[in-house]
Amino acid sequence: MNVTLRRAETLLCVNLSLTIRMWGPSMSKSSASLMLAAAALALTIAPVLTACSGGGGAGGGRAVSPPPPPPPPPPPGGSGPTWTNGVFAAASSFKSRCEAPRSGVDSEGNAFNDIAGSTLEENFWLRSWTNETYLWNNEVVDQDPANFTDRIVYFDQLRTTAVTVSGEDKDDFHFSQSTEAFLESRNSAPSSSYGVSYVSFSSSVPRDFRIRYTEPNSPASAIVGGLVNFPRGAKILEVDGQDLINGGDTAALNDGLFPATAGETHTFLIQDVGATSSRTVTLVSQDLARKPVNRMKTIDTGSGKVGYILFNTFSPFSSERDIAEAITAMQAEGINDLVLDLRYNGGGLLTVAAQLGYMIAGDAPTAGRTFELLRFNADAGNTNPVTGATNSPIPFVKTGVGFSLTNGTPLDSLDLPRVFILSTSRTCSASEAVINGLRGIDIEVVLIGDTTCGKPYGFYPQDNCGETFYTIQFQGVNDKNFGDYSDGFVPLNSSFAFGEKLNGCVVADDFDHELGDEAESLLAAALDYRATGTCPAVIPKRNPKITYRNSGKTEVASSDLTQAEAVMQNNRDMRLRPE
Repeated sequence: MNVTLRRAETLLCVNLSLTIRMWGPSMSKSSASLMLAAAALALTIAPVLTACSGGGGAGGGRAVSPPPPPPPPPPPGGSGPTWTNGVFAAASSFKSRCEAPRSGVDSEGNAFNDIAGSTLEENFWLRSWTNETYLWNNEVVDQDPANFTDRIVYFDQLRTTAVTVSGEDKDDFHFSQSTEAFLESRNSAPSSSYGVSYVSFSSSVPRDFRIRYTEPNSPASAIVGGLVNFPRGAKILEVDGQDLINGGDTAALNDGLFPATAGETHTFLIQDVGATSSRTVTLVSQDLARKPVNRMKTIDTGSGKVGYILFNTFSPFSSERDIAEAITAMQAEGINDLVLDLRYNGGGLLTVAAQLGYMIAGDAPTAGRTFELLRFNADAGNTNPVTGATNSPIPFVKTGVGFSLTNGTPLDSLDLPRVFILSTSRTCSASEAVINGLRGIDIEVVLIGDTTCGKPYGFYPQDNCGETFYTIQFQGVNDKNFGDYSDGFVPLNSSFAFGEKLNGCVVADDFDHELGDEAESLLAAALDYRATGTCPAVIPKRNPKITYRNSGKTEVASSDLTQAEAVMQNNRDMRLRPE
């Protein structure tokens, strides 16, 4: 696998092993109600392509699609294709012509359609596919595929080398992985864990690992002897008797931090925030799924009620039900303002993001408006170059679509003119789409925390000859046709000179207080800004370090994801309804 990343910290956690589904015929553009428009959208999907599951992709089994027709026979002559600068044959003429053709069926039961070919033909497919679908296809230097004997090395060249105004790579999400690994991740069962997310401020000696948050009703959040097993901010000193700070047995440390199966018992020595002594915690792993709405509460203030929701993922499917029920509870409480905590939300289902936008703003501002429109390369016009379908806008969605709410179930709304969003560099993809979509209809977004990850882009994973490739193919824009936030959304008082500035305050993530505690720095700053319009003094932040699972035996992992899974969790999942 080859992965090019902009900031590794933006990729943790975050939608998911993500999928983008191929779209079918164009959506109706009649003047029907938004609910009917959303339903029409859902009915046009052709379930041709999915991506992986990992925090929220396809997950589980699905109906097996009929295999595509075999590729056309090779042209006579036998010498293989030849390169002419700027001249591109159709990608379909090279599809599935493989140096090492597969036979039989994949892990989902789909027949392989590979035929004998060559690395040269695989390279020519990559070249034509990039020219047809890559967002910045006119910025790719056209190089002769015959000069490359490795398809992955050639794929690395098929991207723009331009940078953003801040100097970051314009395309920093270009990667591939084996199709076998892609399918394995997509169909994985709930993972074994304690229900904890770690943060590492140093993954090399002397290490500094702490508790970032825990899942409700999990071994990590259980109360034993009057104390939470793993409270936020607690420092992990030992794992199964191994010194986590200075120890050298990284395999044993990783095995204890990330249990392979349910029912494993591991012992930790931790030091709570503010404590001068340590304590021992014993945990037994379980097969757990991430809970999208981790916690919520209502805060009484002198100027009305404020709702707080910690929303950690737009996937898996249960995110639709979870966030709808949370908004219904807030409506019943009669809140005047909402603090939406997306600091660790890396994205997921774009339809759920469109539902959340509606539930915040309500009917009047969203009626007939676009939540997000996909912008493809200039050659595509009004056509999705991947699917061939008409590129129709995604509306704000006011009903359930069937992920975990019955299709057509009316959604409650708060009808708020503004929302406070708590953010970090892990606020990504579909989370940023909520920010951008609301700004497109003039709902004020007050940003408290740090600059978001800056990912207005997405892709359709594509297999060819046993490798699944990911190349940026679209940019999401709002009702005002804005989507240029690749340097992130930025609180107004930030010293960062780039990005898209929003009203709000720079505040460092606070590991000394539980999430949802009114003394926790980000929530406290949101409440103060609401009351006074002022920001607290900016204090230096500690930057977490991310080490991915299986990334090397010399480091202790702080994430249970592989690097590819982390990248895919930040992709927009374009399914408008479940399979």
